[in-house]
Amino acid sequence: AADGSASTGAASQDSVGANPLKDPNNILSKRSVFFDFDKDEVKPEYRALVEAHGKYLVANPNAKLSIQGNADSRGSREYNLALGQRRSVAVKKAMNVVGAQDKQIETVSYGEEKSTQTCKDDGCWSHDRRADIVYDGE
Repeated sequence: AADGSASTGAASQDSVGANPLKDPNNILSKRSVFFDFDKDEVKPEYRALVEAHGKYLVANPNAKLSIQGNADSRGSREYNLALGQRRSVAVKKAMNVVGAQDKQIETVSYGEEKSTQTCKDDGCWSHDRRADIVYDGE
C-alpha cells in the first residue's frame, strides 16, 4: 500500500489539481524554518526543506514566494526587525544555492510583530524564532 500511494503521489504531482505545496506528505507543505537564539544560520535539519522549496522555484519559474523573518520578543524592536531580516535572507541564500532566482523570492521581516504567544521560557520563545515561507496567492 505504501508503494502504491508513493507512486500515485509522484505521478499525480504533474496532473492538474494535484498541488505538492498542499500535500501533507510532501516536504513542500512544511513552511517554517526555526533558528537558534540570536542566530540567523539555517540549521542542518532544515536544509532539505529549504532546498526543496528552492528546487520547486527552479522547476516552476513563474512561482513566487516571500520569506517572512521573525524573532521572539526579547531585544529591542529595531534589533528584532534586523534579526528577522537576516533570517529571511539566510533562507533566500540557501534557495539561491540550488538555483532559485532572486526575482522569485521576496524577503521581509516582522521582527517580534507576529509573535505567536506571550512567553516566559525558551521553549515558548523558540516558536517565534523562525522564517515562514509563503507562496504568492496563498
